[in-house]
Amino acid sequence: MGISFQCLEDQRSLLFELKNDLIFNSTRSLNLVLWNQTQDCCNWDGVECDGVGHVISLQLDWEGISGGIHNMSSLFSLRYLEKLNLAGNDFGSQIPGGILNLKHLMHLNLSDAGFRGQVPIEVSLMRRLVTLDLSYRLGYNSLEIEDLNWKMLLQNLTGLRELYLDGIHMSSAVLSQQFFISLLTFHI
Repeated sequence: MGISFQCLEDQRSLLFELKNDLIFNSTRSLNLVLWNQTQDCCNWDGVECDGVGHVISLQLDWEGISGGIHNMSSLFSLRYLEKLNLAGNDFGSQIPGGILNLKHLMHLNLSDAGFRGQVPIEVSLMRRLVTLDLSYRLGYNSLEIEDLNWKMLLQNLTGLRELYLDGIHMSSAVLSQQFFISLLTFHI
């Protein structure tokens, strides 16, 4: 359960819009299914707010979400988010470039989330990231990192301390020893 602060109305509206936009299995959902517009959204399961009432953490892992997230999703208007966990779902689409709108994001977990295609260059522009998990352990994964994106990821994410890329297809990426010295945890 989230920390008890008063939810701001715009944050509640964005979260409820997100819930309505997502396709999720209500029998598997432990959080989304319980979100109720009459309750303070800072008390919703999977939601954490700061002292002002901005949503700073969203834990939607293993919620039975399927279908993609489009670039105009209300998710990307939750601009104070510091932690986003979408692990264990089945989005079946590319990671949307709209993720760049989450400028305060420090912890991003997209592991086993069914994203496909190229990891967007926008991820390399998220300079506050401390933890990035794109790993895939469940069956076949078609998430890829090309040389150019890999190099930008290494150059730009200077604050990154944990990087999980298990199961990701990487083209002949040149791994920089200097980059890995700064990481506390690295998995490929």
